[in-house]
This record gives sequence, C-alpha cells and structure tokens, in this order.
Amino acid sequence: MTFPHTTRAAVVAEARAWIGTPYRHQASLKGIGCDCLGLVRGVWRNCIGDEPEAPPPYAPDWAEAKGDETLAAAALRHLIPVARDDLKPGDVLLFRWRDGFVAKHVAIASSERTMIHAHDGAAVCEIALAPWWRRRLAYAFRFPGVLA
Repeated sequence: MTFPHTTRAAVVAEARAWIGTPYRHQASLKGIGCDCLGLVRGVWRNCIGDEPEAPPPYAPDWAEAKGDETLAAAALRHLIPVARDDLKPGDVLLFRWRDGFVAKHVAIASSERTMIHAHDGAAVCEIALAPWWRRRLAYAFRFPGVLA
C-alpha cells in the first residue's frame, strides 16, 4: 500500500490541534473526546488518510489478563519501527507501566524532549518526556509516508 507524503511538522501540528480534547475511552473525535489510541488514530486520519483497520472493542487493561501485546502488534502492522534512543518529532511512542506488563499507552513525540498524549481522567496535553516516561518506553514507530 502506498501512502501520501506528510512531514513530521504536519504530524506534530495535527497532534497539537487535539490538545484540550477530553479523555473518552475508545473515542477519536478532535475537541469531543479521545483516548491515547484515539489521538493516534485521529492524527493518522488527518495526516495519512483512512485508517488501515478498525480497532476492536478494548478494555482499559489492553489485554493484560492474557499478556498479549495487542497494541504493539497493531503498530507493527501499520507503522515503521524506529530506534527508541533516536526519537524524532512525529514518532509514535508505546509505553508499558512496568516490566513484564504489556505496552498499553501511546503518545506522539512533539520534540526530542516532549510528547502529546491523552491520559485517563484528563485531556490531551503536551508534557515533558521525563525520565519516568523514558524508562517505560517500550516501542517507537514512525507513521508511513513521513518525510523529514
């Protein structure tokens, strides 16, 4: 499948346009509500095009009971893996809360030191990619078709 070209700056600008969107589990509507995956889905739609697959219904535990890396597997199907120690603006970041847990939180890097994410009980915001977050970074990806 070929994708239209977009830039890292366009990805970050779109993610920033979601700032202030309230947290709503399984939602993906800018200004109305989204969860962390919904933010990435919305940025995909506005920068890349139609979503490659519809997400199945999911619980907040992201398959922890079975230990399945559901989110990481989906990312590997549609995004391009990048080195976790070489993050660029526009990269998609997957986090696990603890060693041995599945990755279940996703954000978009807005710079080498900041990220945009939707956190349960809050709204989409831009925060520092502080050491606490860096220790929990499990995977990093790039959207397809992203140019420098």
